[in-house]
Amino acid sequence: MNTHIDQTYSFPSPAKLNLFLHVVGQRNDGYHELETLFQFINHCDTITITVTDNKEIELLTPIKGVKNEDNLIIKAARLLQQNIKASSPTYGAKISIEKVLPMGGGLGGGSSNAATILVALNTLWRSNFTNTELAEMGLTLGADVPIFIHGFSAFAQGVGEKLTPSTPKECWYLVTKPEVSISTGSVFTSPNLPRNTPKISTNDFNRYYKDNELFLDEIYHNDCQSMVIKHYFEVAKLLAWLIEYAPSRMTGTGACIFSRFSSQQEACELQAKLPKGISSFVAQGLNTSPLCSVIERLISSN
Repeated sequence: MNTHIDQTYSFPSPAKLNLFLHVVGQRNDGYHELETLFQFINHCDTITITVTDNKEIELLTPIKGVKNEDNLIIKAARLLQQNIKASSPTYGAKISIEKVLPMGGGLGGGSSNAATILVALNTLWRSNFTNTELAEMGLTLGADVPIFIHGFSAFAQGVGEKLTPSTPKECWYLVTKPEVSISTGSVFTSPNLPRNTPKISTNDFNRYYKDNELFLDEIYHNDCQSMVIKHYFEVAKLLAWLIEYAPSRMTGTGACIFSRFSSQQEACELQAKLPKGISSFVAQGLNTSPLCSVIERLISSN
């Protein structure tokens, strides 16, 4: 008997930063070969799940403009159901989400939501998949899903699925977003996107990586940023303003920019000076996803 039926649980779905992002090639299937350094931040959507004894997956908080069947939350839950052995019980779930991560910001919100669903339902349904197995499922939903499933900061290669654990300094960040959203697809299909940055071997990364080098553009940078600032004036203008105050870079495919600080106070002081119309939050870098501790407590309590 599944003791989780009809009980309600909440799970964090954190944002990530790409501390750098290099596009090192393009495969025959159209996907891009990347090298990036992922780190989580303590700014999260919250996903609430009630397990049911039927197979229905119900999203109680639809996202405006996104059909339920296209929502990664629904896709992830159904994907997990499809991979459960026919001989095992199949359960359902009622799911709601409190959304704080901006769409089109490059913070990985949709991928994080999908990963949280896979990890949480795997535990609540007692499906017994390993994180490696969940990551293989998640990769079919998006290249960033595996990092959220594994839950550790990492130097990532391939399309983002080949992960080498890393421990960048857990700095404080001011994360800002102008009034624009950027489609990941539009960035990776742009003919102006650099696609030939020299590769960094894992050994070289481990040997030469230092936190203060992350903002030396000749070593580490974001290839998507160079393209985005040519086409999105709002991002270019905000980035130019921010770098006068602190090391700043676009995360992922944008439009969010993160500025690095050694203390929360410094980040908050710059936040108070931001131009009008800029949304923002202050968060700390985390090398372990907050989802991990919630899952560990849930497992240990049963």
